Amino acid sequence: MSTRKKLKEIAESRRGTIVPGAFNALSAKVVADLGFEAIYITGAGVTNMWFGMPDQGFMGLADIADHTARIRDAVDVPLIVDADTGFGNALNVYHTVRTLERAGADCIQLEDQIAPKRCGHFAGKDVISTEEAVSKIKAAVDARRDPDLLIMARTDAAAVHGFEAAVERAARFAEAGADILFVEAVTTADEIRALPQRLSTPQLMNMVIGGKTPIFNATELASLGYGIVLYANAALQGAVAGMQKALTVLRDEKEVTESSGLVTPFAERQRLVGKAEWDALEKIYS
Repeated sequence: MSTRKKLKEIAESRRGTIVPGAFNALSAKVVADLGFEAIYITGAGVTNMWFGMPDQGFMGLADIADHTARIRDAVDVPLIVDADTGFGNALNVYHTVRTLERAGADCIQLEDQIAPKRCGHFAGKDVISTEEAVSKIKAAVDARRDPDLLIMARTDAAAVHGFEAAVERAARFAEAGADILFVEAVTTADEIRALPQRLSTPQLMNMVIGGKTPIFNATELASLGYGIVLYANAALQGAVAGMQKALTVLRDEKEVTESSGLVTPFAERQRLVGKAEWDALEKIYS
């Protein structure tokens, strides 16, 4: 089964599959190595970890396409790619889908914010008109070369126009051909429970650690009918916490050792990056 068909099966099975985010090839390898079934290439993570900047529209198409290609080479699990607003109007969305499909995306996520976008859990968001947003989803659907490539439509309208408006937009996105729906930054448990009852298309629920949406266990979200449970930046937040802990010990105690439990052992780092496989290739070609 291709990665795109596998991802479609994951979404349509509605078993609350946890999909962690990755911000580079090594983090993607860690996610895949731990047995997760799919990976989300996070725009916020790329912006935070590569630019040291907040998720406020600083990432461009070339940035996310480059990361997608590198991660596609590193892992063989399905990839959901965060394409923000599609980097412009409907024509830009068309180009974005062609570019990211070529880079190895299995699903491309597009949202309806006014550019420059910002993290869904930041204040100050605004959204484009429903009509323009629908046209961009139609462009994305038309642009794909492989019919198995999935289009995920995200709406941030709940924060601007309320929950009912967000549900209405998501329904329009489904009519336009979106394969997966993503209603971002709902703020109550009742809204989380209501969405699968209101929308028949497979859905993603975003669990942002420290964000505006109440955290639900993935098992409960599966029972409600969600296909995907996204933890877009759990790996990033864990990585930052780990770096801070290890470097604080190094600063204060003047050394860090493997026995401290604060760092990944040298051998484990080499295993994750496939050193043994590269050594075997070297012997073949030497």
